[in-house]
Amino acid sequence: MGDLAEQYKATFLLSTPTFCAAYVKKCRTEQFAHLRYPIVGAEKLREPVAAAFREKFGVDLLEGYGCTEMAPVVAVNVPAVGSRGEPQRGVVPGSVGHPIPGVAARIVDPETGEGPLFGQEGLLLVNGPNRMAGYLGDPEKTREAIRDGWYVTGDIATIDEDGFIRITDRLVRFSKIGGEMVPHIHIEERINALLASEATSVVAAVPDATKGERLVAFYTDPAVDPRELWERLSKTGLPKLWIPKREDLHFIPAIPTLGSGKLDLRQVRALATEHAGVPVAKV
Repeated sequence: MGDLAEQYKATFLLSTPTFCAAYVKKCRTEQFAHLRYPIVGAEKLREPVAAAFREKFGVDLLEGYGCTEMAPVVAVNVPAVGSRGEPQRGVVPGSVGHPIPGVAARIVDPETGEGPLFGQEGLLLVNGPNRMAGYLGDPEKTREAIRDGWYVTGDIATIDEDGFIRITDRLVRFSKIGGEMVPHIHIEERINALLASEATSVVAAVPDATKGERLVAFYTDPAVDPRELWERLSKTGLPKLWIPKREDLHFIPAIPTLGSGKLDLRQVRALATEHAGVPVAKV
């Protein structure tokens, strides 16, 4: 990628945070000297990755968001612009930017569908000319995915007063523990804050006979002992119900990812099942 960018003086890069972290390590600064619009998606952009890329290549990563059903872009941060002394903000760190022209977004209650909701988390629905017609040969799945013309993303998000979208979790990445919905991404953020800057974590859930589910967390910082991590995590202010047990915190060399750099949730769940000693049903 570095060689090609240098050869053709590339100004635009579409990538993932995982790949961009690799570029920081393996590419020379001059290879991305012409880069103006490096857009990342498919996974959450962590600040250590953004800061390292900015420091080495002198340009900010622009986080975006999309899905195949929207062909595929929904929203993206863009460089700020100004005219006659009036700046227009295009980037809010931690957000995925504004919806692209022609695309509308709204937040509704995940259970009732009521909305739109303002200033609070809910289920993200999107619509626009790039929305799919449906899933080929699967009208039932299509009916589940398209609600009154809006595509149901399955993502939990907020939209601020300036229209910036912030993805807070996947609906499928919540666990119901003791009757309470527990968001995995909030736990991962707290764990990441306790690790070395290049380390990261992922949380999954396994069945639990008492509380329905229990959390299993994996992290990639070899310098941190699971017991030490649990003790530090217990002092962060997270609800006790949200903190994995000591024996459910595990170091692994790398978080499983797909070829796109996106989190491999299937493999993560398999690892959680294996480490938790949960019997796997034979088919």
